[in-house]
Amino acid sequence: MHYMWFTERAYHYDPEVEPERYRELENEIVRKRSFYGTPNRMFDRAHGAKLLNQYLDEKIYTDAELMNFDGVMLNEHHGTPFCLGAVMDVEASVVAKTTKRLKIALLGNPVPTVSNALRLAEELAMIDLISNGRMITGWVRGAGSEQLANNANPAYNREMFEEGVDFIVKAWTTPGPFRYEGKHFHFRHVNPWVLPLQTPHPPFWIPGLISPETAQWCAKRRYPYVALATRLEPTLELWDFYNQAAAREGYQAGPENFGYLQPVMVADTQERAEELGKRILYGGAFAHFARPEWMFPPGYNSKEATRRLARANFGANAAAKPLYGDGGEDSDEAVEAVKQTIYSGYPDVLKDMVMIAGTPDNVIPKLKKVLDILRPGIFSFWLDGPVPAKDRLRCLELLNRDVIPALREHGKKLGLVDPFQCIPGSRPLRGSTPDPVSDAEALAAIA
Repeated sequence: MHYMWFTERAYHYDPEVEPERYRELENEIVRKRSFYGTPNRMFDRAHGAKLLNQYLDEKIYTDAELMNFDGVMLNEHHGTPFCLGAVMDVEASVVAKTTKRLKIALLGNPVPTVSNALRLAEELAMIDLISNGRMITGWVRGAGSEQLANNANPAYNREMFEEGVDFIVKAWTTPGPFRYEGKHFHFRHVNPWVLPLQTPHPPFWIPGLISPETAQWCAKRRYPYVALATRLEPTLELWDFYNQAAAREGYQAGPENFGYLQPVMVADTQERAEELGKRILYGGAFAHFARPEWMFPPGYNSKEATRRLARANFGANAAAKPLYGDGGEDSDEAVEAVKQTIYSGYPDVLKDMVMIAGTPDNVIPKLKKVLDILRPGIFSFWLDGPVPAKDRLRCLELLNRDVIPALREHGKKLGLVDPFQCIPGSRPLRGSTPDPVSDAEALAAIA
């Protein structure tokens, strides 16, 4: 199995050190019911520099000291304190040069919001060269709010996503110069001199939020699909959808075709771990990443994808439930009441294993259950919320020392292999019906 870790690199304050600034920022987010659109007058440049460098230092430390981790994962978001990584490829370039061992998973580049797909192909090729072939490329459509932040038309999002990825593959694999005339992308001269070190191109892993169209697209191209902390039941449904689509393409899907991102917090005591894990609910968590009218603008999602998201209680990976309404509470007391509603749901977050928090001895059995149910070949730990750097570092150390070795042994017993051990799409289909790729009975046993 491939084990990596991820953080949104959020802009936040430590409530134990700067409680007033912590409260002021969270209150603003709760009033708006959205991280996206928080006024950037609240951005402290020196504090942002400190945080961003801490996040980069953690990646470098993982490479040098935490040898049980196989990789690190990066992403990007725009116009929001939810993520300081507004241009992920800048961070990836730093990590590529300052590390030697780790795979660098970029999950991923929002192709529809990048106006120049050829420039993107060149940027990524440079990162792969600098890292000596350690880059894993991931493509995303970008959240609905990213369309607004980048002045992109959401109605063309999926078309631009698919055409853009196909164009980048062509730019990396077709000798130039050549001319390209597509529906959304037009280039008179395609001849990138800088090409990726990995041939024919770096591996593609595709992250998603239970979109059936994306899963079908991945299965057709034999790309691994990485579920971004989606709840277990809809994830099982999507695994089966991918598996059936893979069978129509003539191959058997396996663990190498699937990845999962799991929110987790590990500490030396159960009390401290649960206290830190609760902070993932800060500001309403992913449920308040953006207001629904910004997250799902007209034309962005198909009707089927919208129906699936609705069944999954809006944000498929939302630790908190969305609190609808206009917000805009006048008093801090009213905001505090809203926050109480958000944080009061934390026991259910732990019960449903949306967040797994505890000592190593406590989290290992629960994480083994996740592996039993989903059978992924790629697994990423998600560390987030306003957690101090020392506690994030301790969490990583405990994951490295205790958790990953135990999970790796369990994965071997389950026969879980990653895309580097088994080429995705290489398993022959036995008969007309594919073998199961997950274990629904294991899920039923913990319900």
